[in-house]
Amino acid sequence: MPSRRPASPHPRPWIRAGVVAFAAHVGYELAAGVAVPLAGRIGPVAACALHGGGALAAYQAAARVPPGRGDRAFAVLDGFMAAAVLGHFTAWPRATRAGLPWLTECEGMSGRLMPAYNLILHASAVTALGGLREVGDSRRWALGTVAVVAPVMRWAQPREYESLRAQAARRPGWWNRRHARAQGSLRP
Repeated sequence: MPSRRPASPHPRPWIRAGVVAFAAHVGYELAAGVAVPLAGRIGPVAACALHGGGALAAYQAAARVPPGRGDRAFAVLDGFMAAAVLGHFTAWPRATRAGLPWLTECEGMSGRLMPAYNLILHASAVTALGGLREVGDSRRWALGTVAVVAPVMRWAQPREYESLRAQAARRPGWWNRRHARAQGSLRP
């Protein structure tokens, strides 16, 4: 009789890794001085609270909710994270390295900032693929989310970038310094 593998004490490691990769993505953008998504619309504190609080809640839920429960919600989350990666790789200038897309600039970043950013995006893509294994029969929800959200993100990212640049011109700060410098609002 084949032995049955015991249930993991930490369910959904791929989903949790995806949430960490998403947080790293947003954190890297903030550290690089290009702000965070939605900061141009709701302000930097609210945007950071939304992203940080959402990532923490998703990570904790993925660690606590047993496999088989909440699969649909985790599939949508996984699809959203995959759509963010796909949106980036289709909305911004890119090249190809080792057969993979490689952004050459994105949201005000370029040059030496791009290798780490690309690695974070590729790690996010890998975790999203792994996350498909953890959502059971709800994979179609993940794929449907990608199909709906990726085109929206591709359309929205350049617009969000312009919103962040406009905000940096009005209210320069440490969190949007790269945009402000690009417009001459701050002295380098």
